[in-house]
Amino acid sequence: MLKKTITYEDFDGNQRTEDFYFNLTKAEIIEMEVSVDGGLSETLKKIVEDGDKKRIIEALKDIIIKAYGVKSQDGTKFIKNDKLREEFINSAAYSEIFMELATNESAAIAFVNGIIPKVPKEGQK
Repeated sequence: MLKKTITYEDFDGNQRTEDFYFNLTKAEIIEMEVSVDGGLSETLKKIVEDGDKKRIIEALKDIIIKAYGVKSQDGTKFIKNDKLREEFINSAAYSEIFMELATNESAAIAFVNGIIPKVPKEGQK
């Protein structure tokens, strides 16, 4: 799970700083991987290698939106649904994170690495 603190200007002109959470489960990653012919990982590599900016932006948006959610107070659930996603997409905070990741390759890489589940090293559970 990745906690991202985002400072943005709301639509009333007020500066706000809030924490937002992003995560992909192992199941979600597998679903995303098999949803694309040839696998998502290979498709993303090809898009980047080809420098296809339109498809890079589409993939980035898709990843941000699929990873966004709200952590339950007791920490046992990470809630994702269309209503929460729609509210986030329509916020100035979404625009801030999108622009950061779309214009900063190292930030985009760190974001993706932060939202994927940690794979145990060999010999660990």
